[in-house]
Amino acid sequence: MAGLALLIVLGVAAGGAFLITRDPAGARAGAVRTPLAEVSDLTAPVTPFPVLTPPASTPAPPAPSTPAAAVSGRATPAVSTVPVKVAATPPRLIAVARKPVTEAALGRLRAMKYVTKVAVADGGAVRFSTATLNLLAVDPAEFRPWAPKAVAEEPEVWNALARGEFIAESKTAGRYMLQLGGEYETGAGPRLRVAASAPFGLPGVDGLVGKDVGRALGLVPGVAVLVHTPAGKAAAVGARIKRLLGAGAQIVVVGAAGRKAASPVPVPAPSTVQTTPAAQPATSLVGRPGSYLELYQISARVCPGLSWTVLAAIGQVESGHGRNNGPSSAGALGPMQFMPATWKAYGVDGDGDGKSDIWSPYDAVPSAARYLCANGAGQGGTKLRSAVYRYNHSWDYVNKVLGIADAYARAYA
Repeated sequence: MAGLALLIVLGVAAGGAFLITRDPAGARAGAVRTPLAEVSDLTAPVTPFPVLTPPASTPAPPAPSTPAAAVSGRATPAVSTVPVKVAATPPRLIAVARKPVTEAALGRLRAMKYVTKVAVADGGAVRFSTATLNLLAVDPAEFRPWAPKAVAEEPEVWNALARGEFIAESKTAGRYMLQLGGEYETGAGPRLRVAASAPFGLPGVDGLVGKDVGRALGLVPGVAVLVHTPAGKAAAVGARIKRLLGAGAQIVVVGAAGRKAASPVPVPAPSTVQTTPAAQPATSLVGRPGSYLELYQISARVCPGLSWTVLAAIGQVESGHGRNNGPSSAGALGPMQFMPATWKAYGVDGDGDGKSDIWSPYDAVPSAARYLCANGAGQGGTKLRSAVYRYNHSWDYVNKVLGIADAYARAYA
């Protein structure tokens, strides 16, 4: 993990780690929330596809609750879930020193020409089983403006940090299949509950914790410095900071990709809704087919390489092809049982009516194809299994879905 390699040396917490398995259904990063008991019959027969008629209206979603509590079953303090405007100023540079940066050095750094803003974080690495994750420990209120705007404006990310929970970098959560809502041992330190994942765009940083949690984990205080400076001056300012911090200091320039990170996909709702622009029915993504069978077949084209039978199998398991659209006990909605947070990141306008509607099969089925494709489903094999696992974190679920998909393939050969 380029960028903060020094943190691995400076702050490794003792001991290994493993996923706590007391919540087999768990809090999943994907769209659905189906209790494991409901998918235990791995040989369920395929069910027929109902006729589709465009609905006159769709039900309003339930009033928002605290999603983290709904996922984990753990009571959490009531928090505001209303996005707020934040004047975001993401860092241009990250400086990692070999030892805590002194107040005198920070004073000289702040006084440097072209340095407009500075924040200090604790840092280190924590062992999770075979993985080592580089973490920053931050004050949520102080660090919030340093996040990409969409993340900064999402209140639940910062409430979760204040509650002592862990926010994973989106790529790290995907790479290690971290279970949102799951708890992980950290050796001698506290368990870390993964409350959300979000793209912070900080090279080498795998996630954030609050200051108190960082101290309990043994992270090195004041070892990482975030610097805001004009983009054209970043290299020159970085060279001066490196000389100030001395031998072994590491300077990382945060690129444009980090400054333009997409909206988060946490268990709590992200702050922006990604939808396709309004389109005429003639140019809609999938139109309004007359049956679920046709809808699955057309929607699979959203993800080249994905068989429509996989979408059909998920649709059968999740809602019986629209017969039971929820909301589920965990808040999943619609015929493909998306959590609202995941929908906001992956929901599309499938029929060209100008909106992405979680309750509409014409939107939900192609959105499921899009979500699966984002996780590699179109590549087949182990990538497909992994993508279905991301949809619902249970290997029994994966086996059930792919078994039903095979049955559909035989039935409709």
